[in-house]
Amino acid sequence: MILLDTTVLVYAVGDHHALRAPCRRIVQAVADGRIAATTTVEVIQEFVHVRARRRPRSDAVGIAMDFVHLLSPLHVVDEDDLDLGLRVFKEGTIGAFDAVLAASAIRHEVEALVSADEALASIPDLQYTHPASLPTT
Repeated sequence: MILLDTTVLVYAVGDHHALRAPCRRIVQAVADGRIAATTTVEVIQEFVHVRARRRPRSDAVGIAMDFVHLLSPLHVVDEDDLDLGLRVFKEGTIGAFDAVLAASAIRHEVEALVSADEALASIPDLQYTHPASLPTT
């Protein structure tokens, strides 16, 4: 099972961007059953926040619900993930949100955390994959 970061969702439904096509391929591969993927409530929340800055709230919520249905059951971040994530945050340069998501991916041994945020590649023991590098066939 792979874990999708907010960047994959944002680029998949966003305007023209170099990562739009790879992110759309990932979402389509999940929909087709070629890739098993999930995300977290927190990622969905961040997606809504980002999307609603440029689009109507109804648009952001509608697409978010589509992602929830596509990626369910959602991965649950727990207190132990938070503890490790805060240590990753303290020792590194990435933001707190990404540190906790990465920690959860490590603790739950997900196949890959897929994100456009290349800073995640520097986290020890994290199986990080850039969206353009993920095979979708």
